[in-house]
Amino acid sequence: MSNKKLGFVENFVLSGTAAAVAKTSAAPIERVKLLIQTQGELMKQGRLDKGYTNIIECVTRTFKNEGVLSFWRGNLASVVRYFPQQALNFAFKDEIQKVFKPGKGASYKEKFTKNILSGGCAGSLSLVFVQSIDYTRTRLAVDAKNGGKRQFNGILDVYTQTIRSDGIRGLYRGFAVSCTCIFIYRGLYFGLFDSLKPIVLTEGSPWLHTFLLGWLVTITAGLAAYPVDTLKRLMMMTAGQKEKYRSSFACLQHVIAREGYASLYRGAGVNIVRGVAGAGVLTGFDKLKQMYLSSRRRRGSNSQII
Repeated sequence: MSNKKLGFVENFVLSGTAAAVAKTSAAPIERVKLLIQTQGELMKQGRLDKGYTNIIECVTRTFKNEGVLSFWRGNLASVVRYFPQQALNFAFKDEIQKVFKPGKGASYKEKFTKNILSGGCAGSLSLVFVQSIDYTRTRLAVDAKNGGKRQFNGILDVYTQTIRSDGIRGLYRGFAVSCTCIFIYRGLYFGLFDSLKPIVLTEGSPWLHTFLLGWLVTITAGLAAYPVDTLKRLMMMTAGQKEKYRSSFACLQHVIAREGYASLYRGAGVNIVRGVAGAGVLTGFDKLKQMYLSSRRRRGSNSQII
């Protein structure tokens, strides 16, 4: 086995571990972002009595009404989703990169484009397996207490209520726009990192430099995909409701007419802070990969001596 390349299972375990730790650390920020992002739909459905004026007010109200542990509401679903999704992203990315492998004399533009395509395809492919988990995570995170009562009791309850009202199809509501979102996000996420890493970093670069590059990539990808992500969340929230958007485009028209273009970027500021988790995944995976490869090289050397 090569000491420079990781196999599918090794990619899966290392990247999934890095993703789960980073996601759990940023769970409170993620929930605040989702509450702010979807507050218009929450008020429309009667799940929220009034909107949040800013991030601090959202944090304060949530803490007062639900307690500190509520900031991790939906985190189990998030980790369950994130582990296979991120692991599959990284694992498929290397396989798909072989399909989009640039030629020896490829230009920077060709390399950059193929990196984005391979990352986007990896993200879209992984979504087939984790869309329903992403749906449960969203519904639990935005399930704010309204009059002391929640809509869902946990992951299984989300599945049960949704399937009972809308069938399996309800778990995949907004799937098309989800694919669009993840293709944009993951395409830029992996494409930018893989393209910029050899340009701005060296083997001796400190961990902080890798982290900052990862954060910059995460912020850029997140802002580019944010309006589509907002539509995805709103589509998910209409599962089980009497009134549903006919399509993601109808949802877009309705939101703009009711709340304006700016509403598509609600919570984007929080999302920049949340990008620390994304940066942690990229740098954490790189660090774990280096440690694992070093350990494997030592084992290989010892076996040769014996």
